[in-house]
Amino acid sequence: MGQPLRVLVLGAGFGGLEVTSRLAARFGDAVDVTLIDAADSFIFGFSKLDVMFGRVPESHVAHAYRDLVERPGARFVQARIESIDPTSKQVDTDAGTFDADVLVVALGANLDTSAVPGMLEGGHEFYTVRGAFAVRDVLANFDGGRVVIAVTSTPFKCPPAPSETALLMHDFLQSRGLRETSSITLVMPLPKPIPPSPAASEALLAAFAERGIDFVPDSLVRGLDAARQVALIGDEVEMPYDLFLGVPRHVAPDVVVAAGMTVDGWIPVDPNTLETSFADVYAVGDVTSVGTPKAGVFAEGQAAIVADRLAARIDGSPAAAEYDGRGICYVEFGDDTVGRVEVIFRPGQPPAGTFDAPTLDWAANKAEFGRSRVARWFGREWTPLG
Repeated sequence: MGQPLRVLVLGAGFGGLEVTSRLAARFGDAVDVTLIDAADSFIFGFSKLDVMFGRVPESHVAHAYRDLVERPGARFVQARIESIDPTSKQVDTDAGTFDADVLVVALGANLDTSAVPGMLEGGHEFYTVRGAFAVRDVLANFDGGRVVIAVTSTPFKCPPAPSETALLMHDFLQSRGLRETSSITLVMPLPKPIPPSPAASEALLAAFAERGIDFVPDSLVRGLDAARQVALIGDEVEMPYDLFLGVPRHVAPDVVVAAGMTVDGWIPVDPNTLETSFADVYAVGDVTSVGTPKAGVFAEGQAAIVADRLAARIDGSPAAAEYDGRGICYVEFGDDTVGRVEVIFRPGQPPAGTFDAPTLDWAANKAEFGRSRVARWFGREWTPLG
C-alpha cells in the first residue's frame, strides 16, 4: 500500500469536525487527517445564547478538543495559524509547519468590532464566545430600560440569532419583573427577520408584535455615541438605549486574505464541489462565498460533500457527490418553544423551503441535533440544557 492521503483541515468548527470525523471513521489509518485550531474547545452557536441568558453554566457548553475521539488516522493540534500557501498546501503555525496532499479551509468568519465607531465603548457584542459570556454578567446586573439589538452589516452568521435574542430578552426581563419598565428594539439591515423564509419571518414578526418588541428593518447602525448612550442609525436617526447588543461586521480571517484566497472578501468555491481555484484545496462554511447563509449546519453539509469526494479519491471511485445547498435551522421563539426552517439554496435560483411552527417537540429535536453531533465528534453524551 502507498502512503495514506494527508489531509490538513484548518478550523475545528462544524465543517472541520465533520470532515475529520467522517474520514477517520471510514478509513482509519488509511488516511492521515490533521485538524488545527487555535481554540481549546468547541461551542455551538446556540449555546452562547443559553449561557448569555443564564440557562446553563459556561462549563456545560464547552466541548474540549482534548476529548476529541482519538480515532486511528486523525489528530488534533492546538495552534495559531500564521500563514497558508494554497499552492504548495503548506501551513505555518506557532506549533510548526504542516504539509498536505489536500487542504480544507474551514476557518469561519472573524468579527471586526472596530468597524462600528463607539460600539466597544458604548455597547456589547454578543456574537463571539467571549462577548456572549461577558453579556451574561452584564444582564445579571441590568435593572431594565431601553434594550437595542442591532445587526451592523451583512452577511452575518446564523440569520435567526438576532431575532432569537430579542425573544429571549423578553423572557429574561419578564422573569425578573422588568419587562413592563423596559423596551426591546431589533434593528436589522434586512427587510424581514429571515428573508429566505417568508413564513418564518411572518411568524417572528407576529411574535414580536405579541410581545411588544419593535422591529426596525432596512436600517444600519453607523456608530454609537457612548457618552449620550445613543445609537446612530442612517444619516439622521438617533436611538437612545440603556443596553446595546450588537452583531459586528464579519470578515474573512486575515491569514486567508494574506494567502490570496479571497475575492470580494471571501473564498470563492465551486458551489457543487466546494473546490477553490487552487488544486486540491477546498473551503467550507462561513469563510466562503458559496451562497448559503453563514451557519454551522451549512458548513456541516458542505464538509460532508468534501469528505465524500475525498473518500472517492481514496477508494479510486468516481467523485459523484455534490452539494445541494440544503440546511436546517432551529429558531428559539421563547417560552421554551422552537421552530424549524428548512431551506435549499441553489445558484441562480431563489431559496425554497419550509417552516415548522414553534413547539416543544421541535425544541426536543434541536436538543437531539446537538446531542448527536457531540456523540459523533467527541464520543460522549451531552444534553444542551443539562
